[in-house]
Amino acid sequence: MNIKYFSTLKFIFIKAVNDLFPNSKVKILFSLNNGVLAEIIGERSVTEEDVQLIKEMMSKIIHSDITIKRQDMKSCKFTKKSCFDHREDIARLVEYSPDHDISLYEMDGFYDFFHNGLFSSTGYINLFDVLKYGDDNGIILKAPLREGEYTLPKTVDHPKLAKIFCESERWGEILDIPDVGALNKISLEGDIGELIRVNEALHEKKLAYIADEITSCKDIKLVTVAGPSSSGKTTFTKRLAIQLKANGVKPVVVSLDNYYRGRKYIPLDESGEKDFESIDGLDLNLLNEHLVKLTAGEEVEIPIYNFHTGQRENKGVRTKLSENGLLLIEGIHGLNEKLTSHIEKKHKFKIYISCLTALNIDDHNRIPTSEVRKLRRIVRDSLSRGTSAHGTLDMWDSIRKGEGKNIFPYQEEADAIFNSNLIYELGVLKRYATKELKKIDSSSKHYGEAIRLIKFLSYFREIDKELVPDNSILKEFIGGSYFYKY
Repeated sequence: MNIKYFSTLKFIFIKAVNDLFPNSKVKILFSLNNGVLAEIIGERSVTEEDVQLIKEMMSKIIHSDITIKRQDMKSCKFTKKSCFDHREDIARLVEYSPDHDISLYEMDGFYDFFHNGLFSSTGYINLFDVLKYGDDNGIILKAPLREGEYTLPKTVDHPKLAKIFCESERWGEILDIPDVGALNKISLEGDIGELIRVNEALHEKKLAYIADEITSCKDIKLVTVAGPSSSGKTTFTKRLAIQLKANGVKPVVVSLDNYYRGRKYIPLDESGEKDFESIDGLDLNLLNEHLVKLTAGEEVEIPIYNFHTGQRENKGVRTKLSENGLLLIEGIHGLNEKLTSHIEKKHKFKIYISCLTALNIDDHNRIPTSEVRKLRRIVRDSLSRGTSAHGTLDMWDSIRKGEGKNIFPYQEEADAIFNSNLIYELGVLKRYATKELKKIDSSSKHYGEAIRLIKFLSYFREIDKELVPDNSILKEFIGGSYFYKY
């Protein structure tokens, strides 16, 4: 999403709601349906007429081309601004976060704080939409996804994803952590260890629930796990296998890596570059032949792919499902029906895993879902692969492009969705990510992004990684995992 454009649009939206419904408050929630879901909390439910009034007021503000002024200050001085006396979320952030820079914005006498930069006037916004969502107070804000685009993205309904975001909101309520200020407070004054244990227990409980759902259906012979980069697929799959074993099931993990056709068969993308993530780079005929035989109780020889030679080894591994056996496949194409087309749907269970944070900086500043995955990737790349933060950021656009092509279009195909985000994890990642980001100097094209991420992490108090259990998904990224060895 075009961050600067959307941040400015968000300010306009919040001001429009304040002008029309001064006794209401706005909470920006999460990405949904190719937009961002917001909630207007007031004395009554939001109507279609209210949404139309908001849209008209926003258009009026935009056409008036009102100047937006920015004032930078230290958070310790921010508390003196009486315009935020009614904002408990801001009070928590300022009181319990380390002293850091705050950007205060003013538009026609209306003030707000935003983490990301805004345009200098409302007239820069030329395209937007506001849609009612659900039966109560939901509103979806829509803007062009990328800089230079002049169309709004098509609305695509994602009911399963919305359900998981709502689950994450409930987890936040259970943990009593609505925002970064609340997390910092418990880190500073409370028992952060207890919070971590309860958060990890919620993960384990959901894993057990998914395992129970799988084993309750005797027809299921194949489970696929898919998700975007740094979602924690490896640890999740191994923990799921343990839960399945606890249910009397004997899972066999099949690696898609072993079904690569070879380097010379890798298809090209639209730019003429080799597309190593294309599903057509896999030997789908052989994979499906093996899956059919395995689920029928036959033995097969699973190939071994050698990444150094770019070819398969001459001899594979003889594999057969035992009684009560189940196949587990982890890979980016796990939700794509093309991958397992020879297996009937009634015999398959598809799982989508992603890192969908419901934690906000404050009511008006959400944390994008891709932000946490990016920081996870920076830390893991530096620890396990010796890749610099600059190198990871170099790859990130390509990674995101691949996700948009190979993963996100299929997420609603999932029979279950698992949210791998841990509400406390940014406090743990802070030390390691900041250290790597500070190595990016001002001559780098990624310097601006590095500074933005460092500023974002400055809101968090550090949390000791030794408090994180060794079976945690987070340990896959910070080292010390029981399941993921560097």
